[in-house]
Amino acid sequence: MNYSWAIDQRKCIGCHACTTACKSENEVPLSVDRTFVKYVEKGTFPNAQRHFGVLRCNHCAKPPCVDICPVTAMFKREDGIVEFNSDACIGCKACIAACPYDAIYIDPEAGTAAKCNFCTHRLDVGLEPACVVVCPEEALIFGDLDDPDSKISQLVGREKTQVRKPEKNTEPKCFYIGADEAVLNPDLQSHDPSGMYMWSNQKEHDHGPVLDNNLSLASALDRVTGSKVAYDVPHRAPWGSDVSCYLWTKSIASGVFMVAWFLFGLHHYGLVNFKSHFDAFYFLGVPLVSSSPHWLLWFGPLTGLVFLGLTGVFLIKDLDRPERFFTILTRPQWKSWLAIGAYIILFYSIALVLDLILFFSDMPVLLELMLNLSLPLAIMTAIYTAYLFAQAKGRDLWQNPLLPVSLFLQAVIAGSSVLMLAAPFFSGSPVVLTLLAFILTVAIFSKLSMVLLGEVMVEHSSKAQSRAVNIMVYGTYKQLFWGGFVFAGSITPVVMLSLSLSHSLFQFELVYPVAALLSLIGLFAYEHCFVMAGQSVRLS
Repeated sequence: MNYSWAIDQRKCIGCHACTTACKSENEVPLSVDRTFVKYVEKGTFPNAQRHFGVLRCNHCAKPPCVDICPVTAMFKREDGIVEFNSDACIGCKACIAACPYDAIYIDPEAGTAAKCNFCTHRLDVGLEPACVVVCPEEALIFGDLDDPDSKISQLVGREKTQVRKPEKNTEPKCFYIGADEAVLNPDLQSHDPSGMYMWSNQKEHDHGPVLDNNLSLASALDRVTGSKVAYDVPHRAPWGSDVSCYLWTKSIASGVFMVAWFLFGLHHYGLVNFKSHFDAFYFLGVPLVSSSPHWLLWFGPLTGLVFLGLTGVFLIKDLDRPERFFTILTRPQWKSWLAIGAYIILFYSIALVLDLILFFSDMPVLLELMLNLSLPLAIMTAIYTAYLFAQAKGRDLWQNPLLPVSLFLQAVIAGSSVLMLAAPFFSGSPVVLTLLAFILTVAIFSKLSMVLLGEVMVEHSSKAQSRAVNIMVYGTYKQLFWGGFVFAGSITPVVMLSLSLSHSLFQFELVYPVAALLSLIGLFAYEHCFVMAGQSVRLS
């Protein structure tokens, strides 16, 4: 059995009966919808036309929302229906980020994800979905696609049908007959900058920021296509500043250990001499300030542990059901990189605790072994979000094969910046600052080059990706991108550190901490731009 839809847009009169029936049957709260009718107008008077499009969950054969859900709250039934379990949902909104069709929402009353589920409570007792029953034109056809005698199977086999975004490889099972391409493809639509429609307007909402308007791009599309949305529902970005903060603190938590491990390795294997005239300052028998880099062995794990804790705080804070956060560990869905990442962070935090215990217990052999085991966990902590973003198929900006490398560089920038701020207090060797300045300069230059050459100046694979980059670089986030990331957070510290390394200008103590602070600020600016711009493109 394989339940599916067919929507005959040749019959649809745009009456919204399906929307109201769905709300009534499923008690859908105000401000959210499981199904809605979109109006798109084309042409100019007297040759203007209005096209309708019934939009809802596509019940994909390969649903990305199921793969990304960390707690199996989204699941696919044996009859092909993609269903949700409100009792299991933690409100992480990953399914919303993954859905290319903008078909999932957070219930403002329950704080859990919800969407069209074919009215499974009716199907299980032999009734059709409410919207199918109420449609006055029989424009909604529902049935078993695997049954050759069913109406939907014959209709799909006989008529020319369309599906939304087939390039996403989700195999959607909502088939449109006679729909105008401008209704199904948001790349061909333009919106009134005021947010006003025929008899509605968009407004702010508690659950996630409303999408930003790229007015100049919308105007350009309006001139090219002449397709203007006359009625729509609010579209919201699922993730906000909490996710940006999570990326930033996670970069520090992983990067500070990675860079500390690298610096101590240079000393341990005799590649760099850190010795100077300064000896050491001991506290309880432990060299806290020393010309040797032993301070890195406790500062790296301790700082990593602190920022891992902050990472967890931001992750839990972003949940709409934070009291259920522990279920990501008790009922993980192992295809989800959100669940895998939770265990990576857990094991990394345990490793850091063991590093600290072994260091203060003066067990050098076991400490060296544990430090080497902690390194791959630190690297995975830094880069696993790239694979999580790759599962968010609805966000074209995040579909970048170089994203793991980018996140690794971000961790190096964050880690070397934090160590550069700490080195004057804990290190008696100027060699440490020189090495950190070199590492930070190379990492920032590499990151900036990757962004400008790999994201801004390159030809993009889709219009949605191009629009997201335009919003980040030339639209809503341009000041934060150019001012915060490019100039203040990248070019300025690179110039300062380069001049300092060349023994030219800026030979004073504030060069390193100022450059480190600017780098951290620039890193957060980029991560926020990347997160928000990736969600600013309309999906439906």
